[in-house]
Amino acid sequence: MLLILKLTIVPLFIGLITLAGRKWGSSVAGLMGAFPVVAGPIIIFIALEQGSDFASLTSISAISATACLLIFGLVYSWACIRLSWPLALLSALVAWFILALALAMTSPNLSISLLIAICSLIITPFLLPRTKPTAPPKIKLHDLPWRMLVGALLTFSVTTLAAALGEVWSGILAVFPVIGLVLAVFTHNTLGPTHVTQVYRGMVKGLYSFATFFLTLTLLLAKTSILIATLSSITTAIATQVIIQIVFRSIAKNFSGQASRN
Repeated sequence: MLLILKLTIVPLFIGLITLAGRKWGSSVAGLMGAFPVVAGPIIIFIALEQGSDFASLTSISAISATACLLIFGLVYSWACIRLSWPLALLSALVAWFILALALAMTSPNLSISLLIAICSLIITPFLLPRTKPTAPPKIKLHDLPWRMLVGALLTFSVTTLAAALGEVWSGILAVFPVIGLVLAVFTHNTLGPTHVTQVYRGMVKGLYSFATFFLTLTLLLAKTSILIATLSSITTAIATQVIIQIVFRSIAKNFSGQASRN
């Protein structure tokens, strides 16, 4: 069952993200890509196989590893401006691994993990390259099967490796940027560096709900059934995303209003 999910859910979701990006822009693709489609099922299956206590510790690691997702996107966004995709990808993966190793060595508790995630989410938008949003060009979807295939292979590899490690690395590897990597590389190749930045600006907004999902999962796994914990986590993640969208739109309107008055 898990093997089927590994080889189907992520590729299908990558396909949906790609189509959404073509229609509504790269920022929407990034927003969708931040939802815990990869990490969520991994940790839920860890709970089923290893128990709730093990999964709770894994979820805590996943919360702090939000920073790893962000550092990957931040480094790739800057690197792709001057470098080809292999070098930009290598730079981003090195940055991801260094931060992941630091988190694995320190094993932060829930409070510190949450603090790391929140600080990373607040700081990252200010560090991303300054680019103006542009509409996606009309291009063919010839790369869609390749995106889905790469997503399936990455998911299978990462989840297989995570299963052989402890709870800390399981949580960190569960948050390996499978979808972010696919979006970054293929967006870089087809749309250019500007759209890579747009993807990650959208992804920053989406990662608030990502962190909320794992926070809720961590708090509920030890107190209730896996099913109720999962459904509650999905509900709070969606509610968080609605709130974040309202807040960001309100901030954008205030800035545009001040700019027009000036």
